[in-house]
Amino acid sequence: MPELRKDPIIGRWVIIATERAKRPTDLHVPAEDSPEGGFCPFCEGNEDKTPPEILVYCKDAEHKPNTPCWSLRGVPNKFPALQIEGGLNKRGEGMFDRMNGIGAHEVIIETPQHVKFMSTLTKEQIEDSLWAYRDRILDLKKDKRFRYVLIFKNQGIAAGASLEHTNSQIIALPIVPKRVAEEIEGAKRYYAYKDRCVYCDIIRQEQEANVRVINENRDFISISPFTPRFPFETWILPKSHAAGFEDLLKEEVEQLAFMLKDTLMRIDVVLNNPPYNYLIHNSPFHNRDGDCYHWHIEIIPKLTKVAGFEWGTGFYINPTPPEETAKYLREVKI
Repeated sequence: MPELRKDPIIGRWVIIATERAKRPTDLHVPAEDSPEGGFCPFCEGNEDKTPPEILVYCKDAEHKPNTPCWSLRGVPNKFPALQIEGGLNKRGEGMFDRMNGIGAHEVIIETPQHVKFMSTLTKEQIEDSLWAYRDRILDLKKDKRFRYVLIFKNQGIAAGASLEHTNSQIIALPIVPKRVAEEIEGAKRYYAYKDRCVYCDIIRQEQEANVRVINENRDFISISPFTPRFPFETWILPKSHAAGFEDLLKEEVEQLAFMLKDTLMRIDVVLNNPPYNYLIHNSPFHNRDGDCYHWHIEIIPKLTKVAGFEWGTGFYINPTPPEETAKYLREVKI
C-alpha cells in the first residue's frame, strides 16, 4: 500500500508508492555519450581554454598560473549564470521586485586527467575537492553582496552536465534560496518546540532503527532519508552538530572524503553509473543560527522524471522505499 510521509524539517509530504516499487536493475540508465565528444578544455595542457584560474593546488611552489602540473584548479564559469561585477540595484516595479543578477559562478576541476566519474578519484583527490569548496566559501564570504553559496555537481547529461570531465560548481547568491530557507525555518520551528536540532534527532533515530543507514564512520553518516523525493536519494550528514561546512577540521575532511567516495561508489555500482546531482546545503552567511541548522550533502540520482502531478501538487511519487534503497546500497560489494 502506498504511504504518505511527512518531512519533519519543512513539512513536505512525499508518496512512497510501494506497489510501483522498482529494483536497482529496473532503474539502470543507458550509458551516455560524452557531452563534449572530443576536445576537453578541463584536461591538463588546455589551461588557456578556460578563464584564468582563481584557485590552484600544486605541489610545485614555483608553479606558474594557468600552466600544467596542477592537481586541482578553480576557474570562473565561462558561461556564468550570474555576473560578479556591479551592484544589486534592488528596485520595485509596481508590485514586483527586481535586482541585478549579481553573483559568482565558478567551476572546480577536480583532476587534470580526463576522469568521468568522481567515485573513481582517489580519496586524496576528493579531500582536495572538499578543501577547494571550503577555500572558495571562505573567500566569497568576504563579499558583503553575497548571502549564500551553493556547491553542486552535475554528473551526466541527464543531470545537466555539459562536459564529461568530472567537475563541481559553486554559485554565490545575493539571496538565500527558497529550498534552503524552508529547511532553516522548519529546523527553527522544530528547535523552538523541542529545544533540539531536527537533523541531530534524525541521525539518532536512524542509528537506533538501523534500517535506512547505508554506512557511517567516526564523523559522518550516510542514509536514505525517511521521506525521499526520488529513488535512491541519499544524504550524508556530520554526526556532530555543525551549521557551517566551511568550519570543517582537517580530520573531518578526511572522514568526509571517505564517506563521499564510499557513497558514490555504492550508487555507481548499484545503478550502473547513473547521472546524478549532489548538493551541499550550508547555512547562509548572515543571520546564521548555529543551534538550529545542520549542513549536509544530498545526492539525487536522475532515475525518474518530475511530471504533472508533482508540479501541480508539490507531492513527489517515489517508487522505491528508502528502506530498500539503504539495503541495496549497504549490502553492495565495492
